[in-house]
Amino acid sequence: MEWTDEQKKAIETRGCNLLISAAAGSGKTAVLVQRIIEKLIDEENPIDIDRLLVVTFTNAAASEMREKIGNALSKELEKNPSSKNLQKQLALLNKASIK
Repeated sequence: MEWTDEQKKAIETRGCNLLISAAAGSGKTAVLVQRIIEKLIDEENPIDIDRLLVVTFTNAAASEMREKIGNALSKELEKNPSSKNLQKQLALLNKASIK
């Protein structure tokens, strides 16, 4: 996916909490999923998914977010099938606080 400058900034910003707010269909979910995936696979300072709090506005959106994160983790695992970290993140996904 081709990211806008603002989307790249949201994905890459570290060291602070972020509130992502934009119109429907603007790519918020994709940006948040990518931000989460990059935090999980960070080689220097990876974070376990069950240490994150992801808040959405509906249960349906939370389910969609969990599914998209799972799909993204699976794609990363296909690229690196021996990654213990990615296997661990997939196992922890059901415990993650995605509300």
